Amino acid sequence: MKEFFQRLFGQNNVLSTEIPTRPIPPEEYHLGQEKSYQEPLQLVVGCAQSTGRQREHNEDALFTLSTTLSSEQNNLPFGLYLVADGMGGHQYGEVASEIAIRNMASHVIEKLYIPLFNSSPSSPDESLQEIMQMGVLGAHQAITKQVPGGGTTLTSALILGDQLTIAHVGDSRAYHIGNNGTIDPLTRDHSLVSRLVELGQITTDEAAVHPQRNVLYRALGQGEPFDPDIKTTPLPDSGYLFLCSDGLWGVVPDDQIHRTIMQACSPEDACQKLVEAANLAGGPDNITAILVRLPS
Repeated sequence: MKEFFQRLFGQNNVLSTEIPTRPIPPEEYHLGQEKSYQEPLQLVVGCAQSTGRQREHNEDALFTLSTTLSSEQNNLPFGLYLVADGMGGHQYGEVASEIAIRNMASHVIEKLYIPLFNSSPSSPDESLQEIMQMGVLGAHQAITKQVPGGGTTLTSALILGDQLTIAHVGDSRAYHIGNNGTIDPLTRDHSLVSRLVELGQITTDEAAVHPQRNVLYRALGQGEPFDPDIKTTPLPDSGYLFLCSDGLWGVVPDDQIHRTIMQACSPEDACQKLVEAANLAGGPDNITAILVRLPS
């Protein structure tokens, strides 16, 4: 046994069976609380979904994938998070949202995830923004071909190392939730009322009750030319990444979203409580939430 530990730990770190042992009394527990290990950077994710109280079926779809590669040479968190909201009033909205999620996820996995994490890692030929853009365009084309008349939003967040890339179409949203009380939008809505607010023609309060607040001017499967919003920024060094459909942000105020996340015991718990809050507010639409605790 002694020779085994010599091989495993080296000559100077041999465990000795000759040292007497004793139970550690409670007053000495704190002596061992200091970390004796290196914690790899990792993404902790939770998600929740509900049909809501006023819809008969669910037209939302979501996808999450989180991986950590930690070694002497690398400490690489990877995360892909997608929310799609099939457009109400359009044919096969629930089918369109699932097609969008499946096409986007499979494209990013094929072009980025597999080359980075297989046994012979290689860099992709395209940039992160190009990969995300082609994934969105591929999803758009698939919906146009397979579900004529169908439409959906798609909000995508890709975390790779210390970079965050967002690809976005429609009015599902991505936020950065700060530990200091901030809630910052990372996307802008492609809706008629949002555009009117940007042009200064109506106020945000008027937009919240506008009769056409659910009308989108840009969505997958709806019209050409098609132009998603795509941007890459440094990954915030703390806080949370939050993605949701309008069935949540449209009825739960920002301050309540932030408070719920800060008070929850886990991202999964936060998402469940936010979905419950949206249903308590009437649940007028399908509800989807993804919350990612960022490495700090």
